[in-house]
Order: sequence, then structure tokens, then C-alpha cells
Amino acid sequence: MNIPEYKNKPYFIVGSVEMGNTTTKCILTGVDLETGMSYVINKTVSMSRDIRPPKPGETIFGATLDGTELTRESVTELVRDTLLKAHRDAHLDVVKELDFVVRSTGVVAEMDSPDQVGDFVIALANGCLIAGVPPRKMTPPMSKENQPEKLQPYSFADKVVFVGAVAGVIPPVGSTGVEMVANEMEGELAMAGIKEGAKWTPVDFRNPCVSIDFGTTLDGRITSDVAKDAPNPFAKTVGNFCGLAGAVPDAIVRGTGLVKARTGTALDIFGEHSVRGGIFSGGNRRVIDDFVNRAHELIDIRIVPPDRNRFGRVPVNAKLAMESGIAMIGCDVGVNSSRLEDLLAIGSEIHKGYNLATLNEVVDRVCARMALRLIDVAVEQNLVFRNSSIGFTGRAAISGRKPEYILDGIIERNLFDDPVNHVVFVDDGLARGAALMGRCMNSLGKPKNPIGGVRGGPCIMSRRIKIGK
Repeated sequence: MNIPEYKNKPYFIVGSVEMGNTTTKCILTGVDLETGMSYVINKTVSMSRDIRPPKPGETIFGATLDGTELTRESVTELVRDTLLKAHRDAHLDVVKELDFVVRSTGVVAEMDSPDQVGDFVIALANGCLIAGVPPRKMTPPMSKENQPEKLQPYSFADKVVFVGAVAGVIPPVGSTGVEMVANEMEGELAMAGIKEGAKWTPVDFRNPCVSIDFGTTLDGRITSDVAKDAPNPFAKTVGNFCGLAGAVPDAIVRGTGLVKARTGTALDIFGEHSVRGGIFSGGNRRVIDDFVNRAHELIDIRIVPPDRNRFGRVPVNAKLAMESGIAMIGCDVGVNSSRLEDLLAIGSEIHKGYNLATLNEVVDRVCARMALRLIDVAVEQNLVFRNSSIGFTGRAAISGRKPEYILDGIIERNLFDDPVNHVVFVDDGLARGAALMGRCMNSLGKPKNPIGGVRGGPCIMSRRIKIGK
């Protein structure tokens, strides 16, 4: 019998537990500590809409975008079951072999305040604890001696201090320290995950960068450029993305009646894989463009005005962002998703008059144009430089022919001399980001294969050691 490499070589195994509006995933990644490369060991995905309904006496503290109600207990149980199944399928022991767990959620859109997000995170943590994960595997270690023996030879915990920077970027802290956008953590993980995923490509995806996660909701961040010899080697967060993303194609697809009226998604029909070229046979290009233009008349993409406390259903503090000089770029349909219903009508019309290929093409082009409009706003704000990289993750950017159309649009905009070396598409950005966050918290960097620092620049370890002293 073949023993997998992660059982007999030094691997750092991280579980990413993530409950989104559409799917709940537990993804186990293994980082080969000798090379610093990450591998997905196993992935368990369930639909968030299948969570058990609230029992009598439980307090409902929130709901997903499609209205599925959540209680602390039901979330805890879902997380426990998903985590245990992922380990069972991979023949791993939660207590002995898992090194670290990072939990995150995208279900922030229906919450009224950041403290409700806190409730949610506690429910996620409880699910991990009940599954048998010890609390020390969810927090940074106090010192190198506290780390498991197998990690110590690879750890720099005695040389550098973990200051909260993940992948060489300091998170945005408002004047009060309160988050400006409820899904800030997701944006951080997505950025980290795109940087990690880019390690498998020839693209040097380090700062400055634009990372966009097109899940059901939109998140992501833009980082600043850093002078190659700056004493503080970390990039700052200069922009954030928030609002609706996959919820847009979901609405169009729900209009066709081919999926459930309340909880159906584009995933139910098209899946989440990307497709290469081929001759488009879905009817007339003019018809397609007409539908795409009509959808985009409803879609509002711009800097979030300071008087809004929600944009695309995501709670934001736009005034604070503006005062802090952070560009908050939002995507909405109407005002706070008030016109999502109009997208259903477009879906219904496509279904009545045309075929599935037309629907697919409209969805791909609507999403690609959303991505390009977000980039256009970032360009207007002077946040995209000649040495920036742009990365995407999430189903509404990497499935179907969207990557092809997005890349074409970036090439057209002439932002870079060789655009192909500045753009990446990464699957499971959040889970990869979780693995990277686990590594950052445990100071398991790889100076020869760095993720922090500037595109084309050296590793920033020596400057971090200097600051630490």
C-alpha cells in the first residue's frame, strides 16, 4: 500500500473551515515544509442551504443571502460534521495529525453589526472544538518551544514576531480599529490564497497587487507598492472590495426556473470548472451583448459613497474608509440589492427564447464585465501600477469561460507590457489563504521561495528581524 507523502515527510497540515452563502467547505491543505509548496489533500463541500433548520429554543442570529436561517448550534454541528468527514475521507486523525485550523465565513451580508459576525465565528470555533481540535491549534504559538517538534526546524518564531501581517500585508485598521467592511477577513484570506496559488505559475504575484474573490459575495483587497529598500517591508492595504458577486449570475439563473426559486445557484447548472475556448454556438452575438448590457444597467460598481452603511448587502463603514484613505470599491444591484428581481426577468426571457448555451454565455460575459469594471474603478483611483499583479478566485470569476474573457479585457486595457505575466486565476483561494495564514502565524516562511515582499524583490525576512530587535 502506498503511504501518502504527507504522512512520512515534514508537512504542515491545515484545515480551512469556511461557511459561505452557497457552500460550506472543509479543505485540508498540506504544506511541504522543505519546499514551501502547498497541496490540497482533501476537500469536503456541502451546500449551506442544507443546514438543519433551527430547533425550538435556539436563537436565530443571521441568515445566508438566500434566507436560510442560522443558529449558533446548527452552525456548530455543520462545521463539526464537515471537518470530521474531511479527515475521515483523507484517513487523517483530527487530534494527532492536523496542525492548524483557520475558520472563516462569507455569511456577513445579512448581519446588522460586526458583533454578530463575532457570534458566527464563535459558532465556527465551537464546531472545531467539538470535532476534537485543541484550542492551541487555532491561535499563534507563544514561542518556538510551544510549537510541535516537527515544525521547529522550519520555524523562524525565535527570530521574527507575528504582527498580524499575512503574506507581507498589514490589514487596514480604522481610526477606531473597527473593521470597515464586515468581510475583511475573507478579503485577507483570498489575497493570501491567490499569492500562494500563484506560486504554481510563473507569475510573481507579490505586492503591489489587486486580489478579487468572486464568491456569492464580493471581497478582496488592493495592496500598496513598497520601495525595495524601505525599512518597513510590509505593504499597506489601500483598497477593499465588497458587495455582490456570484449572487448576480445566481439571480439570472433563478429566473429561468431551472433551479429552486429561493436557493438555486448558477453552480447547480454550470458547475465550477473553467472551460477552454471552442466555437461559441449559443446564438447571435448581438442578442448576447444586448442581455449583458441590460444586466449591467442594473449593476452599480463604484467607490462606496460615505453615507452608505451597506453596499450589496454587506455592512460597511464607508465614511471611515474614506477618512482612512482606503478605496472601498463596491458592487450592488440597485440600492442594497433592491433590483436583483429585475435580473430574474432577464434570466426568464433568455430561457423562454434561447438555449442553455446562450444562458451560459450571458452569465460568463456579465461576470467578466463585472470584474473588469471593478478593475476600471481601481485604475481610476490610481491603485493599479505597471508592476501590479491582478488575481481572481471564486466561482463567479474562474468558472466557464470567464477567465478567458477577463484576460482579454485586461489585455485590451493595456495596463501592463506583458499582461499574461501579471494575471492569475486561482481555485479555492480562501482555503489556500488559510494554509498561508497558518504558516504566517507559525513563522514558517521560506526565504528562498518568498511570498511577502515586492514583485521581483528579495525576501523580507532580514528586515523583519531588524524591526523585531
